[in-house]
Formats: sequence, structure tokens, C-alpha cells
Amino acid sequence: MHFPAAQYEQVLDPIGDSLVLSAILAALPLLLLFVMLGVFRLKAYQAGIISLVLSILLALFGWGMPLDQTLSATALGAFYAIFPILWILINALWIYNLTVATPWFDVLGRTIRSISDDLRILSILIAFCFGALLESLAGFGAPVAIAAAMLMAAGMKPLKSAIVALLANTAPVAFGAMAAPIIALNGVTGIPLQELSSMTGRQTPFIALVVPLILVFLVDGKRGVRQTWPVALVAGIVFGLAQFVASNFFVVELTDVVAAVATVIAVLAMLRVWQPKELIGMSGEAMDDDAGAVRGAAAGERAGEGAAEEGTDTLTRTGGDGSTSQASGSGGSGRRSAASGGSEGSAGEGGRDNARPPARSVWLSVAPYLIIIVVFSLAQIPAIKAWLTQVGGVTFHWPGLDVVNSSGDPVGAQNLRFDHLKATGTLLLISGILTMVLYRIAPANGIRIYGETLKTLRWTIVTVCSVLALSFVMNLSGQTTTLGVALASAGGFFALLSPLLGWIGVALTGSDTSSNSLFGQLQVAAAEETGLSPTLMAAANSSAGVLGKMLSLQNLAIAAAAVGLNGVEGTLLRKLIGWSLGLLVGMTLLIWLQSTPVLGWMVP
Repeated sequence: MHFPAAQYEQVLDPIGDSLVLSAILAALPLLLLFVMLGVFRLKAYQAGIISLVLSILLALFGWGMPLDQTLSATALGAFYAIFPILWILINALWIYNLTVATPWFDVLGRTIRSISDDLRILSILIAFCFGALLESLAGFGAPVAIAAAMLMAAGMKPLKSAIVALLANTAPVAFGAMAAPIIALNGVTGIPLQELSSMTGRQTPFIALVVPLILVFLVDGKRGVRQTWPVALVAGIVFGLAQFVASNFFVVELTDVVAAVATVIAVLAMLRVWQPKELIGMSGEAMDDDAGAVRGAAAGERAGEGAAEEGTDTLTRTGGDGSTSQASGSGGSGRRSAASGGSEGSAGEGGRDNARPPARSVWLSVAPYLIIIVVFSLAQIPAIKAWLTQVGGVTFHWPGLDVVNSSGDPVGAQNLRFDHLKATGTLLLISGILTMVLYRIAPANGIRIYGETLKTLRWTIVTVCSVLALSFVMNLSGQTTTLGVALASAGGFFALLSPLLGWIGVALTGSDTSSNSLFGQLQVAAAEETGLSPTLMAAANSSAGVLGKMLSLQNLAIAAAAVGLNGVEGTLLRKLIGWSLGLLVGMTLLIWLQSTPVLGWMVP
């Protein structure tokens, strides 16, 4: 017999009837999480579990949530972590490991370096442009995982690959996964979709403008900015302009596709007529370069001596910082030769060569990523998308939960949409199977590599499950709402705090879509109370929220796992927190100016 759970009503100020005191306690799990990672340098899974326990105790003894519903909320968060988030990461990393087990990974590295053997430019092309294209189609952790793997294939060290991939995954996020965050915002606020799209498209382009410059700085410091600012600026301007035009005048779902493709075309066109004064290769050393002889035979001549030394240097340094075998970048040709039955041939040496491989080899080396794009593009065809939505998923109420907010309305987070066929992870699994067929990888080897992938990700799985469980306990108990309402009660200062609310939402959930669903209506209600534009504040939640994604523990764990450096989440946090907060300050200033007559004309 089924016994329904007793209804639990969220309370905004349960601690001494004080909203301020309640908000301070509600923020403790998040503060503890970041302090343990950034200051005490605990392992990510340990920090996640401790913060989860604190949030459960607060839910039970502070907010008065029944034990059975608290445990049910914890289970819901863990399930959501596995499906869809970890389902995406596992299959994305599996595809990467499939390529590592063949000679084509080295050929991919040669192909990428034949476009440019300068890691600063490759960071723009791979992390910023290709990552944006992946974000537009897949979202969640797939762009970070795949872009980081490709950067390693190009010769970048694992830790730097993770940092670059995380920071690049900002500007396209608001329109990622076919504009899912904006569509979710429209659903919870009732503001017209085009109005929200237009407003967001007048904020995120300013992020796009500076991100490529930050990327080249991360790769090569001040020298990188000094020598490659023209192409970085072109990439930022083209992406931002395309994002603005597409979001304001075309189809919102295709905003990032248009921006990514336009930026790739612009960067490649510029490289035909311009090259940096020096090339920065795999070792981080500057190589003198005659701009007229960057490509073709000159690249092959450079590879004969300098690149061979660089390949050795990269292999030595990568092994030195404790990465796993999957993270050996382009230097692990010997291991891949064994994995592929000794069929490496010239590709093994080609991993240290910058000459462009034959056309057939180029196509085969990039085939897994082309397969991903084709599979995801097919899934967006209206007829297929409608079929997948109808038969490929189910929406149900999570058992053991009956939660209403302080107004008596049911909380949406207790209803789960379970997409089994339509899920990004399932589409990646299909892409992986097609890659196996193309590369003629035996099913037994494919299953073995899948098992090795799961083993590599074991602590990442614990981390992501604990953090998402933390998120759902905070959301369903009312801790997150208390925190949001406290920020929204700031009156006229809310225009300065609204971006912070979105940033907290994404840093907590790892998803701009989830943050918009969580705080979107709260932003609108606060805006109406304070006389601000509801459209502006709702869009601010999404635009500023994307800057918190690089710090969310699940994304840090995904990036660390993707480059084979488990346990470096705290290091990534310390490397990125300054950039995240700096960009947040800039976005906050822009949104505040848009709330005043100075830039008020930008609000539709």
C-alpha cells in the first residue's frame, strides 16, 4: 500500500523569525564547500559530502523538513546527477578514450596543429569556437570535457587544458542546448521568449568580447595578449555581434550555432593574411616564425627538429604532474600503438609533426566530433525532436516528496523529466557506438574501455552526486529560496544584487537552466517591487549566471576527470575564482547601467 508523504511547507525565515539570520545559515553549505576546496584543499568528493551533511542537518533542524522528505530530496539530487549530468560525462569521456586507443588521436593532433601550431590561437578555435558549437547542441558538461581533450591532443598540458576549457564555457552558455536556459526562463516568468532573448543578447556579447583575450593570457601571459590580441579581438567581436544579431532578429535556438560558425570562419580567414610574430608551441617556448611560411613545407621542416623536442618535453611534463594514462596528451604514441595493435605507423611519428595529414586521414581523425555534430543536429529536426520528446522521455513526480512554497504552490523541482532516448548522454552513446563501427573497434574492446572510463571517474561520480544532492536538499527545504528572498529585499540595490543571485544559482546547480528555473520568477517579483524592469532582471539572472559555471563543483570535477587529473578541483577553483568574480563585477556594472537612463535604451 502507498502512503503519501505529509505535506511540507517551506518557511522563509525559520531561524528566530529573522530573514537575515536564516539567509546567513542557508549560505553556510555553499561557503563551507568553497572554503574546504579553496582554503583547506580537501578533495572534491570530501568537500561535497561534508557540505551535503550540513545542508541535511539545516533542513532537518533549521527548516523543519521531515526526515523522509529530506532523504528523498537527497536521492532525487543524486539521481539527477547520474542522469543526465554524469551520463553525459561518462559517454563524452568514453568517446575520447576510444580515440586515444587508436592511431587517429595522434592524427587529430597533427590536423589541429596544421591549422595553427600556436596554442594561443588553438585555444580560441577549440575552446571558444568549437566549445560554443558543442554548447549549442549539447550543453551540460560535454563542451568542457571534449574541448579539454582536443586541447590536449593539440599538445596543451592537462591542467591548462582544463582551465582554458572551463573559462571558455561562459559566453555561449545562456543560449546553450538550443537556448534551453532562455526557454526555461520564459516558462517560469511568462515574459515573451523573444523579449528575453533580445535582452540576454544585449548582455552576453560583452562577455564574448573579452573571453578570447583572457584565454590567450591564460595560455601565454602578457606576451600572449601582446602578440595575438588582433585575432582574439576579432573572435570576440564576431562572436558577440553574431550572438546579438541572432538572438534579436533570428531564431533564438540557433544563436550559438550562428555565433560559433561565424567566428570560426572569421578566425580562419584572418589566419590566411595574419600570423603572430612568434609561435608558442607545446613546450611553451617561442618559435621564430616567418608569417609567409607558417604552413605547408615549412611546418614539416619545423617538425623535423623543434617539434620532436617539444613533443618529448610535453610528454615528460605531463607525466610529471601525475596525470593518468588517458591524459598523456599527444606524447603517448607508444601506448596508443599498443592499444591499436601496433598499427600506428607514420601516425606515431606524426604526433610530433605539424604537417597536414592526407585528406582521408584528416576526415577520419575528426570523424568522432563530426559524428557528434551530425547526431545532435538530426535530433533537432522538428519531426525527430517531437518523436524523441514523445517516446524518448517521461515526466513523473519523485516519490516521497510533497513540498509547497510559502505561498502554498507546489515546488517544481520535485517533478522530474527523465529523457532516456532524447538525453544528451544517450546521443553521445550512439555517437560512440558509431565511432566504434567507423574505427573498427571490437565490441569487447569498446566495453573494456567503457569500464576503464567508469573506473577513472569513480570519485568524480561521488563528487557530482553529493553536490547535486546538496543542491536539491537546499532547494526543496527552502534554504535557497530564503537566500534569494534575502537578496531580493535590498530595495533599490537589487540591480546590483540580481546578477549575484544568478551567479550563486549556477555555481550551486552547475546549470544556467536550473538557475533560471530556480530564481527566474523571484527576479521578476523583486523587480516589480523595486520598480525595475522585469525583463532586465530576468535576463540578468541568466547572463550573470553563466559566469558561475566555471566554479560549480560538478563542472570542476568534469574538467578534472576529462584531462585525467582527479583531485585537482581545488586547484582549478583557485585558478578561476578571480576571473569569475572579475567578470561578474563587469557584468553587474553593465546591468546596473542598463537599469539607469545611461543604458536604459538597451532594454526592449
